[in-house]
Amino acid sequence: MAAEKRPGRVRSERREHVLEIRIDNAERRNAFTPEMMRELSDVLTELDRDDARWVGVLCAEGDHFTAGLDMPKFFGPGATAQPLPAENVDPFGLVRSCRKPIVSAVQGITFTVGIEMMLAGDLAVAADNVRFCQMEAKRGIAPLGGAHFRFLSRMGWGDEMYHLLLCDEFGAAEALRIGLVQEVVPLGRQVERAHELARAIAQNAPLGIQATKRAAHAFVLAAERAGIAAIADIRASVMDSEDAREGIRSFVERRTAVFRGR
Repeated sequence: MAAEKRPGRVRSERREHVLEIRIDNAERRNAFTPEMMRELSDVLTELDRDDARWVGVLCAEGDHFTAGLDMPKFFGPGATAQPLPAENVDPFGLVRSCRKPIVSAVQGITFTVGIEMMLAGDLAVAADNVRFCQMEAKRGIAPLGGAHFRFLSRMGWGDEMYHLLLCDEFGAAEALRIGLVQEVVPLGRQVERAHELARAIAQNAPLGIQATKRAAHAFVLAAERAGIAAIADIRASVMDSEDAREGIRSFVERRTAVFRGR
């Protein structure tokens, strides 16, 4: 009897000085399992440590970048999520970020953690059919991967509050307007364009590029530390609430959640 195939994986491919990192769970809209999160962390750590790889390209198989987390596997009764190794790069850049620049290519559904992974990188190219939504509050929880402070640093208070409080869905034109992405291209061109940008970056001196990223990060680090420190309070405020349990149940049961504010 054939072994049961584990759904989802994160693959990598070396292309000269560029490391392509590809999310591959297309049958489930590239929803992340805990195992995939560990694989992504491992590949980002490889990029960070490999002196021959100067730039990363983060992309995804299929029609969508990612629908977010496979919620029951992270928060349900049978959750299998485990802490990442302390020495690894964190996919959200909250504990340990990658020293090398990362260009993200996104298409279709790019929800919740997909946006936060993109924002943990440096540049983003969006296909013209992209659909963004930071919808955690619709599920009774709140963003835990950095959206609460990176939206602010990329787009300003008004646009951050507009999209995080409404939990609305918006497309490529709005994402470009507010600075969430840097370029919009026709669907099917986004990965190619991300590689073009990565190769252009790799034409420059790698130590100079890394120093530039490090210096820019130093400027925002004090504010980011405050935002990261706030995550523990956010988690404590929402994750054990009745609303969080209702949000996850409603997601699994495919119905509208009924929140009670407790």
